[in-house]
Amino acid sequence: MTAPKEISRDSLLRRGFVLEYTTLAWNTIGIVVLAVAAVSARSVALAGFGLDSLIEIGASTVVIWELSGSGEARQQRALRLIGVGFAALAVYLLVQSTWVLTVGYHPRHSPLGIGWTAVTAVVMFALAAGKARTGAALDNPVLKTEGRVTLIDGLLAAAVLLGLALNTAVGWWWADPAAGYVLVYYAVREVREIFTGGH
Repeated sequence: MTAPKEISRDSLLRRGFVLEYTTLAWNTIGIVVLAVAAVSARSVALAGFGLDSLIEIGASTVVIWELSGSGEARQQRALRLIGVGFAALAVYLLVQSTWVLTVGYHPRHSPLGIGWTAVTAVVMFALAAGKARTGAALDNPVLKTEGRVTLIDGLLAAAVLLGLALNTAVGWWWADPAAGYVLVYYAVREVREIFTGGH
């Protein structure tokens, strides 16, 4: 009588792996695309988003490692590693946004950056929703937490997209770094919840 439950759990685990490997592949390609777009547009925001992709790659790798084993100690270690990723993301967003606003840096227009961040936002939101559902079904706090990393990645893509679009349309170069501060709040909140036992 336990076979259907086991099959269902195996199916959920496979789905979790597919979601993480998809995230890994997307962000690996993204680093290359964003590097090209950042250099051509001289965009600090796009370069910073490329660094965020590295953090997401690290978080996905942690979840793949955690899903390959079991045990509460393994889960706690994985959560701490994801917490470190969130902390790095918050620091990078804070420093980048403050620097861009302080120096009044004006990037060039970037059609490639606009296109990539628009598609990335949609992909990350879809992956985040899948991770949230799968993590809840598996009762896996690591997958659920990393799903929030992916959600923040999608929000960051949307913020960078908005900044690029406003810069192109009306010359509001400061829109992107200003949006970065909102994302700092969400990243810091996740770090606090992870390290104070909120998960």
